[in-house]
Amino acid sequence: MNNNTIKVGRTGLEAFKIGFGAGVVGNSMMYPKVDDNLSRELIRAALKQGINFIDTAYLYGLGHSEELIGEAIREHGGREQLVLSTKASSNPQFNQAGIEVDNSPAALRKAVDDSLMRLQTDYIDIFFLHFPESRTPLSEAADVLAELKLSGKIKAIGASNLSFAQLQEFNSAGHLDVLQAEYSLLVRQAEADVIPYCLEYGISLIPFFPLASGLLAGKYKKDDVFSDVSRMNNPLFQQNAYPANLERVDRFKAFANDKGAEPAQIALAWLLTRPAVDLIIPGATRPGQIESNLQTLSVHLSEDELKQLDIIFG
Repeated sequence: MNNNTIKVGRTGLEAFKIGFGAGVVGNSMMYPKVDDNLSRELIRAALKQGINFIDTAYLYGLGHSEELIGEAIREHGGREQLVLSTKASSNPQFNQAGIEVDNSPAALRKAVDDSLMRLQTDYIDIFFLHFPESRTPLSEAADVLAELKLSGKIKAIGASNLSFAQLQEFNSAGHLDVLQAEYSLLVRQAEADVIPYCLEYGISLIPFFPLASGLLAGKYKKDDVFSDVSRMNNPLFQQNAYPANLERVDRFKAFANDKGAEPAQIALAWLLTRPAVDLIIPGATRPGQIESNLQTLSVHLSEDELKQLDIIFG
């Protein structure tokens, strides 16, 4: 292992500290500007730069992201050096309350088999329960994934989008290896309960929205209007919170400027200093962003600088 490769919690998997979050790949429903050719270019760029952790989900293009990644990996070769993670959202129904999924044992078994087929592989390194649902107890869903782990179809068990109580229920038999949860300089609730719990049970935390839906990249202005659902529904972008968040980000941009780094690189480097966080999975909509994300690894934050960031975002 080199300095930029880590062991992912207790999974036995080794991965580069910066993975590729493939949320835009094959996901034209949410990212109409990213077509299949650009999607392929992004996966190839990540692999070419030495990134070996790719995170996707059925929900990204309803399987199309997995298909494009499967094609790219077959072309690239070296499957055993890669860490692939995907997430189940069987039969997703979109309604006003959000998304409804099916986590029944039969649906989860089928979801794993379908993902294996689309990814053109015979095992998935980390398989995540993408969303909880009210019909299937979370402990039962975890037991099914534990059976699939025993069978060799998946190497590690993950879960995402769980409240703290749901996290405890999912992990009641100690099956959980990796958790994906929202965590960034602007959203730090995980520090109160999720991170101590992960440390206690040896669970690796992978943050999602590491740049707070782009706020921490420092590109937004006061009069920007957001029409995409993810930002319109995001508390950080609500009228009462948005101006205050922009003020914090302005101070953060000055901090990054003094440091000679991009704000996004500082935000990602900060996450890599956090307990329980082994790796991060920023996304990209152009190949150059992948290279920029990787430059995060050359950003070192001193204790004093970490305190300054706490003051800015306190």
